[in-house]
Amino acid sequence: MDDLAPGLTGKSEMTVTEADTAARWGSGLVPVLGTPALVGLMEGAAVKALAGHLTTGQTSVGGRIDLRHLAPTPVGMHVQARADLLEVEGRRLLFRIEAWDEAERIGEATHERFIIDEERFVAKAQAKGEERVGNRE
Repeated sequence: MDDLAPGLTGKSEMTVTEADTAARWGSGLVPVLGTPALVGLMEGAAVKALAGHLTTGQTSVGGRIDLRHLAPTPVGMHVQARADLLEVEGRRLLFRIEAWDEAERIGEATHERFIIDEERFVAKAQAKGEERVGNRE
């Protein structure tokens, strides 16, 4: 984690399919890139910015995203996102992310991620699920 510093960038891209539409995600009724799919693309760019910069056993999880979905993108159009790491405060990371389709900028966001110990995080989540199942019996 020593080389984890502002200035890291990551990119992700996709071609919009029916599975990515607002109608498919239930976030609207129109056949254009849905906001949930755009969020996934943007978070993916942030994850790629961190690739190779975390200690073995560490990963990151999203904690917050403040997104403006600026323009619609139809099925079949290519979309890309770029994440820039702005701040590192302990385990907290802050990104600025922008997304474009082939015609224009379609989204902008600030995104907060947290560095976690993957094994401990997953074990805690699984224990939570086991507690819930135990409470139903």
